[in-house]
Amino acid sequence: MRPARLLALAALLLAALLTALLSLGASPAAAHNVSAGADLRLAQTIAGTELTVVVKGTTRVPGPLRIGIIAYQPVTGLPVALEVRSAEDGRTVTGEALASADPRYAELRVERTGPHVLTLRAGGESAVVPFRVLVERGSGAELLIYGGFFVAGVLLVGGLLTGALARPGPAMAVAAGAAAGVTVAAMVVVFEPMVPAGPPDGAAPQVTALAGGGRPYVQERVATVPARPVAGEEFTLRVDLVDGSTGRPVDDLTAHHEALAHLVVTSEDGRYFRHVHPLRTGPGRLEVRLRADRPGRYLAHAELEREDSGGQLLAASFDVHGPGTQRATGDGTGGADSGTGDTGDGMGGQASDGTGGDAGTGGGVPVLAPAVPVAGRPATIEMDTAGPVRPWLGMAGHLIVRDRDGSFLGHVHEMGSPGSRRLRFTFSFPAEGSYLTWVQYALADRIVTVPFTVEVSAQENGR
Repeated sequence: MRPARLLALAALLLAALLTALLSLGASPAAAHNVSAGADLRLAQTIAGTELTVVVKGTTRVPGPLRIGIIAYQPVTGLPVALEVRSAEDGRTVTGEALASADPRYAELRVERTGPHVLTLRAGGESAVVPFRVLVERGSGAELLIYGGFFVAGVLLVGGLLTGALARPGPAMAVAAGAAAGVTVAAMVVVFEPMVPAGPPDGAAPQVTALAGGGRPYVQERVATVPARPVAGEEFTLRVDLVDGSTGRPVDDLTAHHEALAHLVVTSEDGRYFRHVHPLRTGPGRLEVRLRADRPGRYLAHAELEREDSGGQLLAASFDVHGPGTQRATGDGTGGADSGTGDTGDGMGGQASDGTGGDAGTGGGVPVLAPAVPVAGRPATIEMDTAGPVRPWLGMAGHLIVRDRDGSFLGHVHEMGSPGSRRLRFTFSFPAEGSYLTWVQYALADRIVTVPFTVEVSAQENGR
């Protein structure tokens, strides 16, 4: 009886030791390319304001789907109508969220995973955003792990009881079975992280990689509605995206820095500046409402990223007609007057003479090191902000750079901690010349835009 008891107790101690060691040494499973439970955040320029739509990650279906609207400028309870439709069975639920700096989430109910369509309506505009409801799939490895330890525990208890009844042979057999259960569970714990995890429920079907290493680049067709926009009057800038190989609408954009597309619109002289996030109104079609404050040629640069392809910058131009006005319209859709820096409109509307200037609310003037950057070499740009910043588009700050003729546009980010009051950027200007530059960041109640000009030398002073 004593050997059997000792054997059973040893097996029990072995199981406990293995469990403790494996729980300390096991590494987490590799992350999925498509992450279940993660929030979806998409910036939208709608109803004359800059918003970010947040779709909270879902943990179960049927279950709740929470949607909130974050405002980046003063809005008084702007209602945003929500409609979520399953693309598979057409089941539709509706709700409403109020845009605010600290949003309250509307709760809708979804019945299944997979592709859905979110429609937003506010201020007479609407956006149609495809997304997927994803739920982490239960792992067969977890069943083996917990099942193995459960069986081992049962067998160990049985071994103790059998040993207590002076039956050494059966006790040893039961203890051996318990050890086998522990061994199976331990092996699964060790090797499970090495096995690629399967996709979550609701993920898109796996597509074989294209021979060229990615999908063809996007080509754009830019138009205005009306066709001849007039300065001082609202118009719609429309961007149709087509596949560079087939000519078909491109409808597979992926979220890139919390937006399907970043659109920078500037006048040719750089005095008008807008950084907006157009609405998807249909397959391959993006639209945004604008109001130009002066006639002339305008440049539109769109940053986007297609699934299974890299980032891309599209460039186009259009003309604005009529006499216009040299001052801001004051309705939140035009540009501010020269040299103010802080537009206060929340969408980067800016008219600047390129001479720089203070943000108008206590923000500092950008400081360059070296004071005259050298083409092709890194330069730093630092600036004190008008107050503690909060993340916008996933970053603390943005630096947008354009050359004089509009053939080059650069966009880099400040990677510091939100809540700080100093921004720092690193950028390499590609060639000698004069560059129009804008720093943007978000405060508690608005987005600040600070314009300035940078003169870049071909070589260092004295060489």
